[in-house]
Amino acid sequence: MENLEHSFHMAQGEGEHSYAKNSRAQEKVILQTMPVIENAIKEVYTTLVPRTMVIADLGCSSGPNTLLFISNVINIIAGQYNKPGDPVELQIFLNDLPGNDFNQLFSSLKDLKLDTSEQTGYTPPLCYISGLPKSYYSRLFPRQSVHLFHSSCCLHWLSQVPEELYARKGAFLNEDNIYITKTTPSCVVKCFQEQFHKDFSLFLKLRHKELIYGGEMVLTFCGRKDEDVYNGYLNKLFGLVARSLQSLVGKGLVEKEKLEAFNLPLYGPSIGEVKEIVKESHMFKIDYIKLFEQNWDPYDDTEDNYVHDSGRSGMNVSKFVRALLEPLIASHFGETILDLLFADYACLVSKHLEQEKTKNALIAVSLKKI
Repeated sequence: MENLEHSFHMAQGEGEHSYAKNSRAQEKVILQTMPVIENAIKEVYTTLVPRTMVIADLGCSSGPNTLLFISNVINIIAGQYNKPGDPVELQIFLNDLPGNDFNQLFSSLKDLKLDTSEQTGYTPPLCYISGLPKSYYSRLFPRQSVHLFHSSCCLHWLSQVPEELYARKGAFLNEDNIYITKTTPSCVVKCFQEQFHKDFSLFLKLRHKELIYGGEMVLTFCGRKDEDVYNGYLNKLFGLVARSLQSLVGKGLVEKEKLEAFNLPLYGPSIGEVKEIVKESHMFKIDYIKLFEQNWDPYDDTEDNYVHDSGRSGMNVSKFVRALLEPLIASHFGETILDLLFADYACLVSKHLEQEKTKNALIAVSLKKI
């Protein structure tokens, strides 16, 4: 696979299959974690009382969710800390890999929704927004210069596919899987776990250097409900993608060797794993950590255990996953298989949901620098 730093990004533009049009699941995560973000902002502001507050959104991607985060932050500051004659100013950095659709992102800033002074009695603070195209697995800022880091639905993505999964003596360790499934050897599972441990530990070390003392981070990423690494929701979600790719191999549309050489650079940890890595770092105190669940179908807001239209839900999930994986799959297999692959995937998801209303597991954690 190509260098992820340059080739990995969400589906670009504003078309039918773009991330901008298929990111409602991520929107729901931001809305659900906004109280945690608000608490972190209040804590940082009341403790440090900065004249200029520096906030970084890591893995910002593009589309309406980035605007949602920015507008909420500005409105929180405006509502809480707008003092006549001495207003706080905001510097917001939007970070993602160089391949991110920054053109779409910055052209959409005109759509920011802010509370007006007529409605609330507050004037939005001056806000300076900049882009930062670089991996968050590297240094991004001068030491002790950032008050708050935010990252939503990102840190389950690894810096790379574990090197050990590449062919040794002509054999690929994970065969025709693309992530962890019931047939994945334990040695492969260990590779994914070790890569996550290495990456998340590095992330904490880098951010600790960049945060002001008393600064905070609010991080949300895909995880799993228990310690059984074979039983995460990502295993099922991407296991069905692997089955669709296997179907195309059977039809002669994808080379078997191509599938065997393809693995996703991600890992869904448990809360226990996250706590352990934070504790090992000796750099942060956990203010808050919680696992919450969402339906696979981003447009299914019901709380029962029944999928009311499995066909529609299958299509919704397929569009959601395509917006995530299309660039990676197109880069490795070519663009010609995309429509067939995700049509087949929608059918598999639909059949799966008829048997089981599966939910996404997400971990939200608020960390304070010590």
